[in-house]
Amino acid sequence: MSSFKDLRIVDNFYQTSSYIPMATVLVSTLAADGKTTSVGSYSLCFPYYIAGKGYYAMILEARNSSNTAQHLLNNASKVALNYMPAGRGYNKKIVAQSWPGDTPQEKMKNFGFNLENGLCDPEGKDPKRPKVVSEAYQVFECTWMKDLENAYEDCGRQLQDGEYPGPYRSFNGITSQYGAHFILRIDKVLMKPDLWQNIIDGVKGKKWPDILICHGYRDSKNFWFAKTPRLIPEMLPIREATLSSVRYAADRTDPTVHFTDDALMLMLNVPRIFLPTALKGCVAWAKENGVTEITEREMKIINDKRAKEKGKTK
Repeated sequence: MSSFKDLRIVDNFYQTSSYIPMATVLVSTLAADGKTTSVGSYSLCFPYYIAGKGYYAMILEARNSSNTAQHLLNNASKVALNYMPAGRGYNKKIVAQSWPGDTPQEKMKNFGFNLENGLCDPEGKDPKRPKVVSEAYQVFECTWMKDLENAYEDCGRQLQDGEYPGPYRSFNGITSQYGAHFILRIDKVLMKPDLWQNIIDGVKGKKWPDILICHGYRDSKNFWFAKTPRLIPEMLPIREATLSSVRYAADRTDPTVHFTDDALMLMLNVPRIFLPTALKGCVAWAKENGVTEITEREMKIINDKRAKEKGKTK
C-alpha cells in the first residue's frame, strides 16, 4: 500500500496543490506612458535556456491581464528581474506589489523600495529600459524574445471581458485565455559587490545571500515566505577518469591539435558527459591562437581564461 495520498490537481496547482520553494522576484517594466517604471512581484520565473544557444534566457509566467504582461504586450520588451533578499520588512512591501487589479500608479504610489539605472543603461539615456530595484541582491536585465513562436503577433491584442480569445501559443506570448509566457533573453547579470566576490573567489555558504523564498502554497489569507536556511555543503563524488580514456577522446576531437599527457591529467576530473565539450573548447582556443600542441602550460592558460569569463560582468 502506498505511503502517499492522491491530491486533486486544480488551477494554480503550484500554490494550491503543492509545496514548491521559489525565489521571489520583483519584475520591472515600463508602464503605458513609456517613461515610468512599474514593478510587480512574481515567483513563476525560472531559467529556460542555460547552454548551447549562444545566449541565456529566463521564462516568466504571468496572468496575461496583469500590468507586467500588458506592458510587454503593448509597450516595450525590456524587463528587469530583481531578486529580493529576506528581512528588513521586505515581505510586506513585496506582497503589496502583488495585488491583482491595482493600476501601476496605485502600486507605485506606496512602493517601498528604491529604483536606480541598471548596467545596460547606467546613464539613464535609453527610454526603453526600466529601472532596477536598488535593494535586490542580483538583477537580470532582459529583453523579451518576441520573435520566438511569432509572439510579436500578440502585441496590441485586446482583452475581452478580462481574458483573451484564441488562438494561443505553446510557449511564448499569450498561451491561454488567462495566461502568458515570456522568454526573456538575459542581457546582463547585476550582482552586489560582496556576492560578486563570493562567486569569483569560490562560493562559501556563510557568504550566501539571505534569499527571500516563497514556498508556493498560499491559502486565502497568506503568502508563505521563508529565508534561506543554513547551507550545508555536500562534496560531489570523485569519479576520476583514467588518462587512457581521456586520451581516447582527445585524439578523436581534432587531428590537427595534439594534447600532451600532462595537459590531459588536468582534465581527469571533468565528468565524462562534459568531456567532449571541454576538449572542443580547448581545440577552439588552440586554433584561435595558432597552437598545434596543448601542454600543461596552455591548459592552465585556457583554465584561467575560463575562470575570468565566468566572473566577468557583462
